[in-house]
Amino acid sequence: MEEILRQLSVLLRGMWLYRWWGLLVAWIVGPIAAVTIYLLPDRYESSARVYVDTQSILRPLMSGLAVQPNVDQQINMLSRTLISRPNVEKLIRMADLDITAQSKEEREALIQRVSKALEIRVAGRDNLYTLAYTDTNPERAKRVVQSLVSMFVESGLGDKRKDSDSARKFIEDQIKSYEQKLEEAENRLKEYKLRNLATVGGGQDYFGKMTAAKEQLEQARLALSEAENSRDALKRQLVGEEPVFLPDNPSSSALATVSVPDLDGRIDTLKKSLDGLLQRYTDQHPDVVGARKMIETLEAQKLQEINARRKAASSSGAVQTAPSLVSNPVFQQLKLSLADAEANVASIKARVVEYESRVQSLMASSRMLPQIEAEFTQLNRDYDINKRNYEALVSRRESAVMAVEMGATSGIADFRLIDPPAVPSKPSAPNRPLLMPLAGLGALLIGAALAFLISQIRPVFSDPQVLRDVTGLAVLGSVSVTADPARERTLRRARIVFLACLGAFVSLFAALTVWLTLARLA
Repeated sequence: MEEILRQLSVLLRGMWLYRWWGLLVAWIVGPIAAVTIYLLPDRYESSARVYVDTQSILRPLMSGLAVQPNVDQQINMLSRTLISRPNVEKLIRMADLDITAQSKEEREALIQRVSKALEIRVAGRDNLYTLAYTDTNPERAKRVVQSLVSMFVESGLGDKRKDSDSARKFIEDQIKSYEQKLEEAENRLKEYKLRNLATVGGGQDYFGKMTAAKEQLEQARLALSEAENSRDALKRQLVGEEPVFLPDNPSSSALATVSVPDLDGRIDTLKKSLDGLLQRYTDQHPDVVGARKMIETLEAQKLQEINARRKAASSSGAVQTAPSLVSNPVFQQLKLSLADAEANVASIKARVVEYESRVQSLMASSRMLPQIEAEFTQLNRDYDINKRNYEALVSRRESAVMAVEMGATSGIADFRLIDPPAVPSKPSAPNRPLLMPLAGLGALLIGAALAFLISQIRPVFSDPQVLRDVTGLAVLGSVSVTADPARERTLRRARIVFLACLGAFVSLFAALTVWLTLARLA
């Protein structure tokens, strides 16, 4: 630390020897810098604050129904890309800044100058922006900011409308394309079905049809076997039944020997009921009388049934003897059942033949049908893909239309001008009260740098130790200056003059700073 302080002391003593050169340079540079700062043209900043409201009550309500772009991200990107060369050129035309630009070089310089003077800042919170422009003319600064605000609003809405229109046009073109593809796929599928109507249908493939046909054939054969067994059983029962003879003039005793199952059962039931009634009532009781009339009616019906059987037997010639021969009811019922069984067997045989024919046809076409089924599957797959894409595009088109209508109705991005641009009454730059002391300090630093540079070019050894360190030789001693009152007074006056000149320099810049500050506040 002591070594550093010693070296610093040596350095300052060397600079002190050339202090007048540094002060002279400071007095030359300082006034020049002060005049330059004073002559700098005033620059006026006009600004406007714009708030972009992206919160709409329809956004959560229409979630999932309408396409909702990220408006916050779009506005943020717009604020970052608004100051582009095409927009700056448009802004120059809107604000009439290109009136004085005659040549291409002047126009290029104007574009560069306007691009540097424009500024878009985020004003402390989301979606709140400050648009500013600095110019030497306050009216022109206001005009440029007004044009910039208009571009900011129109760019946001215009780009959104342009994107929506482009998206809808693209979807419409795709829908027309898929409509044509879907129509072509439907026509191919229709022609295929008409061409292979006999082999395609029912929603089954070839192997499914073959399996179903074989199952139907097996079921038909099983049904045929069951029907043949039932028919053979009826034949065996028919062989065991014998016909009976009916008298020509049946009497009550003859009627009792002839069986008519349906009527006999009812007659027996009524007779048993009549016996029970006679045990409780007399013969004149209405229930007894009614039961007897019912028995007589049923016996008359039985007699009519027997006569009908006798007539049927005589007309068919089945009995050639004197008394009429009529079949036994069980025998007659078996013959009818046998006839039904024969008809059922014949019907099932025809079904078996048909199913056998179908199975043989499918077996014969076994090499062709898989290819047909594969073609049908491919056509269905192409049709389903086109249909699914078409329906998805139609749904997205409706969602896009709904989003556009929602944006037009509610204004998803609502631009609100918080602070309109105004003509600035005071310049925003240059900040002369700040630049003036900096200019004075800079002039002093330049003077000190010059004194340091000269001290390094023309070094003076003011310390024996420095001489020893530089030369590497032993210093035997040093000769001091004898104090001289006249010389001391001269040195003292020189120091006073130097400090006075330095104080005058500082006072000058302090006074200029105070004056500029008061003028700025006035």
